[in-house]
Order: sequence, then structure tokens, then C-alpha cells
Amino acid sequence: MAQGKIIKVAGSLIVAEGMTDARMYDVVRVSRHHLIGEILELRGDKASIQVYEETSGLGPGEPVESTGAPLSLELGPGLIESIFDGIQRPLQRIYEQAGDRITRGIELPSLDRQKQWAFSPKAAVGDEVSHGDIIGTVQESPVIEHRIMVPKGFAGTVKSIHRGLAKVEDTVCVLTAADGKEQHLSMMQRWPVRQGRPYREKLYPTSPMVTGQRVIDTLFPIASGGVAAIPGPFGSGKTVVQHQLAKWADADIIVYVGCGERGNEMTDVLKEFPELHDPRTGETLMKRTVLIANTSDMPVAAREASIYTGITIAEYYRDMGYSVAIMADSTSRWAEALREMSGRLEEMPGEEGYPAYLSSRIAEFYERAGLVQCLGSDDRRGAITAIGAVSPPGGDISEPVSQATLRIVKVFWGLSAQLAYKRHFPAIDWLQSYSLYSDNLSEWFTDHVSPEWNELRAKTMRILQEESELEEIVRLVGTDALGWRDRLTMEVARSIREDYLHQNAFDDVDTYTSLQKQLLMLRLILDYGDKGQMALDAGVNLSDVINMPVRERIGRAKYVPEDSLENFDKIETELADQADALINRGGY
Repeated sequence: MAQGKIIKVAGSLIVAEGMTDARMYDVVRVSRHHLIGEILELRGDKASIQVYEETSGLGPGEPVESTGAPLSLELGPGLIESIFDGIQRPLQRIYEQAGDRITRGIELPSLDRQKQWAFSPKAAVGDEVSHGDIIGTVQESPVIEHRIMVPKGFAGTVKSIHRGLAKVEDTVCVLTAADGKEQHLSMMQRWPVRQGRPYREKLYPTSPMVTGQRVIDTLFPIASGGVAAIPGPFGSGKTVVQHQLAKWADADIIVYVGCGERGNEMTDVLKEFPELHDPRTGETLMKRTVLIANTSDMPVAAREASIYTGITIAEYYRDMGYSVAIMADSTSRWAEALREMSGRLEEMPGEEGYPAYLSSRIAEFYERAGLVQCLGSDDRRGAITAIGAVSPPGGDISEPVSQATLRIVKVFWGLSAQLAYKRHFPAIDWLQSYSLYSDNLSEWFTDHVSPEWNELRAKTMRILQEESELEEIVRLVGTDALGWRDRLTMEVARSIREDYLHQNAFDDVDTYTSLQKQLLMLRLILDYGDKGQMALDAGVNLSDVINMPVRERIGRAKYVPEDSLENFDKIETELADQADALINRGGY
């Protein structure tokens, strides 16, 4: 292992000499405090090291020692329900040992070494196993079965296998390799965070990740195994949208990365998730969640690592065959950390001071998402759906981070400050946003929801676009310039916006809407538009069509509970009766 000494300190970046035997991305221990660092650059025997802890008090001459290994995570039972910092230090146990602030140089294992887990073998003596095969399971939480897999570099015949309680470092399986040597497997494995975990084949996603958010599921769906970005200015609701997705998306496991965000936002997550009832499992949401917290007051270097920590944990559960959703909030703060470290390395800056490799680093993160055929002898599939929030300064999405992200992701949920100020949630601008998965998912919606789903979606988008064009005319010459049919179109569009796209995240019923209820709601609003046009053609006055008594019930349909969807038939019948009465009488 290389040993050197500090010759320069520049914030979280230090330069050490005498590091001839060191390698790129090796983890090092800095000074007598044993601070954790990572080698970013090598020039001769000099190494530039980013330190993941506070560097105040460091000076030239202090020792630096390489561990000879890259920054790696401990993967095994105990990840679920845990909260880690950007380099997988267990914050709860650090708090219990050192108090509110992370003590410099504190060393605690990421996974609890003393806790015992009930290991149930899935392989038998004499079985041939290799990388990715499941040799046993552990009930990690009431809702998550942790599948113990053969790590990379191990393969052979099962000589013995354990049953019963064991700690993460205990041997649970002994293999006899092809060369006759014994290999001892524990429940824990390590993996370098900057290296993607292997899989057999990457597949094209064909099913959606249902979120229960109507504007997303109906207009801009994301595939299970897809990638999405949520750009928006300060105060437009990026974090709340991500919280909603974490709570309600139909993923098996949630990995939430708070990357450079305010501490109070992570506090909200920590308070809400353990109390929130999970409709999928009946338990609390925390029973299937891993939290990575690197708040804005933590060292900036660890912020850069937090994204990789989150995606590596997500890949680990994907390899078990789970569907994982990872929320990164926000990638802009991560890019700022990248820019700060690049500046201290004195690299040539790119646009707005960001490093020239910004786009490739963002691509590296999102490319690790996807639907894959997992390694192993069984036919299991896993998926990672990555959703990154982007916080462009002043809401200007022409800045480098937004543009680099948009070149990679296939779903763009553009948040509007104007909608947010109107208290419209989610503040996703339906004229600015898009989803490139819509065509590929159309067959799934036809087969699993309704054959008319795609037609209703297209009709809804057409009405919203017509409203935008009509609003331009209204601004120029006033409402009187519009005919009755156009005015009714604007009224239907208003109903779509206020009664369908607007959702109350704090209402027990409206916070989540199933696809079946979304279909019934949308059909009801569009049927009102169709019957209204028929009434106008029959000579009915526009004001009578607008003031139909059933309009109030249509507006409140969003509050119909999921177990009372038969009420939509009653509202539909009421709408048909009132429209027929209007046509027959020529108005009220």
C-alpha cells in the first residue's frame, strides 16, 4: 500500500506526494484523524485526493495511506430501513455513538456486524452455482425477502450450506471450486460504487411504473426501467413530486438520495416515511426504503459520491429480481459538487464552469437504470427506474445540467413556477413536458386498462393544446371573438386542468388515483364535452350547458374512494339524463 504525505490543502482537495504505488479511485486515509479520501488524479508520485470529511486543521507533512481498494459499498441484509450518508456511513449508529454531528475520522461498519439474521438455504449440497445464483434468503423486513447471491469471482459445487441464525460476516455456504479449493461465502459482499453491476441482457421496457399521479400516468407515463427528469425553478415542487413518487409508485423498493438538499427536507422524509401507510404492503413505507442523506451542510466531496452510492444499492436489489425506483434530489447539487472539485483540480472548465466531462458523468448515472435479465440460473428480471430532479438557476433549462440531462432521459416533467404559484399540484406543465415511452406503453394500457385509453389520452392533449391557442386569441381580442363551440372547448379544458390534472397530495383519497379511476374520471369529463357539443348543435344556449347541475359532481369525482367506483356510473347516467333533457327542451 502506498504511503505519502500532504504537500497541499485546498478545501476538500489535498495533494500528497510519495504515492507512486497508488491507483486512480483508491480510497486513502488522511492524517492522524484517518479521514476518508479518494484519489482523483495522479501525476508522477503526486496524488490529488478528494476528502469526504472536514479538512480544517490539516497541513503539509501529515501522513496519507492508501487502502489499495476503490470506494466500495457493503451489500447485504440491513440496508432496508437504514439511512446512510453519501459514502454509506450509518447515520443512526453514528448519532447514537457521537451525537448530532459526524465526528471526523469516525469508523463504523455500514452493516451491523452483531445483528443475527435467519438464513434459509435455497441451494443444496452438490448443486453447481456461479455468479448471480441465489443460495439462500433472509427476511430483511416484513415485506422484503433479501436474496443472498453468489458474488463475482465465486463459482463451484456446494460443499456445505448453513441454516438458521447468522451474522453478515459468518460463512453461510462453502463451495468447492474447479481447482479443488474451498470458497467461503457470507451474506455480505462488496462492490465498487463507480462500476456498474453486471447483468445478462438489457431489455426494452414495455410496462409502466404506475405512480397514482394523474398527469404522469395519463399524459406523460414512465416505463418501469425508464429514466425521467424533473426540472423546475425554486419553489415549483420538485421535492414534493419526488416524495409522492416515492410514496405511491408501484416499485418494490425505493432508494431516495437527498443530494445536497436542505436538511429540513430530509427531516420531512424521515418523519413521513416511517408513519406513512403503504397500500402495497400494509406496512409503513420505510419497510421497503433505503435513504441516502447528504445534506447541503455536509462535505461537498461526499455529495459527489452519494449518487453512485444510491445507484449501486439499487443495482444490488435489481439483481435479486426486484423493481427499484431511485429518486435523486437533486442532480444539480451533485453537478455543482463536480464543478467545485474540478475547479480545485485546476481542470479546464467547460460551459458555466462545469467540467468538460459533465455530460458523460450524467449519462453514466442514468445509463445504470433499465430493465435487465439478471445473472443466475433462474429466469428473473429486475428493473431500476431513475428519476432525477434538476434545479436550474432561475428556472432556465438552457443551462448545462438541464441540457445534458434532457439528451439522456426519455421523460421530461417540466415544472412551471406559474402553476406552482397558482397552487396547482403537481405543477407539471402539460404543454412543455413529454414522454417518449407513450407509444411503447400504448399496447400495455390497451390490454390492461381499456382499449379506449390511448384515444382518451390523445383527445385530452388535443383539447389542452386547443385551449392554449384559443387563449392567445382571447388575450388579443377578448372572449367575445370566440364561437360557442370554442368557448365550450375552453370550459372542458378548464375542467381537465382543475378537476383532473390538479391533485391534492394531502387528501387521503385524492393523493393516489388508480388507473381504473383515472379512466373513469377522464371519460366522464370528455363525455361532458361531447354531450355539450351535441346540445349546442341542437340549439341549446351555452350558459345552460356550462351550468348543468351535474358539473359539480363531475368536479368532485376525484374524491370518490377507490372502493366506490360504481358511483361513476350514477354520475354518467345523471349526465346523460341532464344532457337529453336540455336537448329535448332546448335549454332550461
